[in-house]
Amino acid sequence: MLNFYKIMFLMILMVSSLIAISSYSWLSMWMGLEINLLSIIPLIKDSKNLYPAEASLKYFITQALASSILLLTIMTSLNLNEMIPNHLNFLSLMMNSSFLMKMGAAPFHAWFPEVMEGLNWTNGFIMLTWQKIAPMILIFYNCKFSTFFFMIIISSTLISGILGLNQISLRKIMAYSSINHISWMLASMMNFQTIWMIYFLIYTIISVNIIWLFNNFNIYYLPQLFHILNSNKLTKLFFMTNFLSLGGLPPFLGFFPKWLVINNLLQNNFFMLSTLLIIFTLITLFFYLRIMFSSLMINSTETLNIHTPNFKIKMIIFNFISISGLLICTMMFSFI
Repeated sequence: MLNFYKIMFLMILMVSSLIAISSYSWLSMWMGLEINLLSIIPLIKDSKNLYPAEASLKYFITQALASSILLLTIMTSLNLNEMIPNHLNFLSLMMNSSFLMKMGAAPFHAWFPEVMEGLNWTNGFIMLTWQKIAPMILIFYNCKFSTFFFMIIISSTLISGILGLNQISLRKIMAYSSINHISWMLASMMNFQTIWMIYFLIYTIISVNIIWLFNNFNIYYLPQLFHILNSNKLTKLFFMTNFLSLGGLPPFLGFFPKWLVINNLLQNNFFMLSTLLIIFTLITLFFYLRIMFSSLMINSTETLNIHTPNFKIKMIIFNFISISGLLICTMMFSFI
């Protein structure tokens, strides 16, 4: 049962993000981000466990650094906006860097997997989804495609793929997967921002399915996952389809937003960027497939006498949406 203070701070968390993205001035936007930071710390911290306390401290220090850079940029732009306009490009780079640090994009990503490692799955889901909304939408306001954003997109998809290869912690795997999807979202918002909304919505649906499975079976590491997958056929089906969907394979829902992003990039002549995104994303798809190989191989052992929790109808419906979502979206767009 949720405590009253957690419900209160969760509501403050949501309202503060809305304050940040709907503010008319940069200063009130900064205040919304600060309220967001101060409201998530009590949600992360747990008095019975030291790991969430360590994660909350790491998160606070990183976000405070990003907020200080953002506040310095706002104060400098207020003083120099009319006097020295040549500084505006540098100030825009500083502001975008602070937003990218807040959302955990590479090369400002080092804090993100470490913080995720100390969280439970509920807080991890908030960190993977809701905490990305405000910084991403604020990048909309001064987002112009440049060499800086090109390097951020390529480094995010490359670093997340390489660093995710050697992980056995599912929380770190989800964190590096999120960094990879950040690169696709940044590429989607360059020309047509509606694609970003579709991408983020579908990514949230897939993350709900995967984290629901992990939380239901209390799984945090790969050996636990192998044991569960080899004992329950329905779990194996749901898990494999959702991870393939997260990787963006065509029969599943996760391919649809990547399809839109690639189409948009090619229409705007970003051939090199789309090619590099596709190639480097194959690395993340490789470690998704590597996780499933132990269950797909013939020589994997199965224990059928283990007691596993029953699936709720909501979980089955959500997973059915994820499995058949691409067919539904294709039919809808064909008729529209």
